[in-house]
Amino acid sequence: MNLFKRKQNLGEPVLTLRLWRFTGAAILNLVFFILMTAYLLPLGYMAVTSVKEPEQVSDGLGAPLYPAINPRYHYQDGDYALMEVPTPDGIKQWAMINSQQTTYAEFIDPQNPNRGPIRWDGDWRTLKKVYVFSLTFKAFEDWKPANLPQGILNSLIVIGISEIGVLVTSIAVAYGFSRFRIPGGKWLLFLLIATILIPDSITILPTYIFYIKLLNIWLPRDASHFPWQWLPLIAPHFFSSAIFVFLLRQNFLSIPRDLDEAAMLDGAGPIQILIKIILPQSIPVVTTVAMLHFFYMWNEFRLSSLYLTSHANLWLLASRLQNGAPIPGINPEPATQAGALLLLIVPVIVLLAFQRFFMQDMVVVGTEK
Repeated sequence: MNLFKRKQNLGEPVLTLRLWRFTGAAILNLVFFILMTAYLLPLGYMAVTSVKEPEQVSDGLGAPLYPAINPRYHYQDGDYALMEVPTPDGIKQWAMINSQQTTYAEFIDPQNPNRGPIRWDGDWRTLKKVYVFSLTFKAFEDWKPANLPQGILNSLIVIGISEIGVLVTSIAVAYGFSRFRIPGGKWLLFLLIATILIPDSITILPTYIFYIKLLNIWLPRDASHFPWQWLPLIAPHFFSSAIFVFLLRQNFLSIPRDLDEAAMLDGAGPIQILIKIILPQSIPVVTTVAMLHFFYMWNEFRLSSLYLTSHANLWLLASRLQNGAPIPGINPEPATQAGALLLLIVPVIVLLAFQRFFMQDMVVVGTEK
């Protein structure tokens, strides 16, 4: 502080410690805001596109980013699109009534229709359409995926079975790493955590070959009793998840061992300690793990598209998003984006229903959130 005062006495412009802190916090918040905006851009695009007219989406870069509509002018026996036409008197908004030629077009002036058709020489394809702000929810009516209830049922079955598998195995592995002395346990945990760094794109080919051979050779082809084609989507979750094991282990380590020893004095075994001591104090983190897995499987699309292509009756919900009957001549993108937006309703409801667990003082990686 003396240094700052001395420089101020000399008349030099300096930044005080308080101003440095304010500037640092402002820059940090700005960086976070930019990253958050970039992360939410796809969601914003999806929401905006779902309330656009299909014609606007088809116009591509010639249309504005906000929802808008190209107004039409009724003339004689038809409705004609308004265009921005350059004239010696400036840009005019005229309705194009004849576009059969590329070297000229005919327009009608809505302000003075008695003037009759106006010939404009030039390539009308270079003209911009007139757009005015307008919202439409027609895309939500147009989204009609094939057999939606079957897709919801399939997703719930796969999520339910895989949820049980990932919770039981991840809790068991995390409990072992946190409470028992395992020879080389430190390195085994390090190896397990290192598997998070392996991209799925590297392992997808060998696992695909493995499951295809397993399904075609070892498993029965008759899927009337159990849809074995779901096996590649469900089986990996019965071998725990590295990231979930890490989260659960860090939480289990925060629970005092004195509770375990007191339970052992009362005759409790390891399984009883896990069920009666560890898990009741780990409900927030277990709920968080369950929710993360639910969100992942609800949006599962890649594996189901890979293994269930020829089994339409087993498709999950996300796979049915783009498989509705298209309407000829209408761009399907707004309806697809509207469907994707509707699929978010269930995860949002689940998140709101269990958000109180996030608000508790949950210990993760040794730090209170």
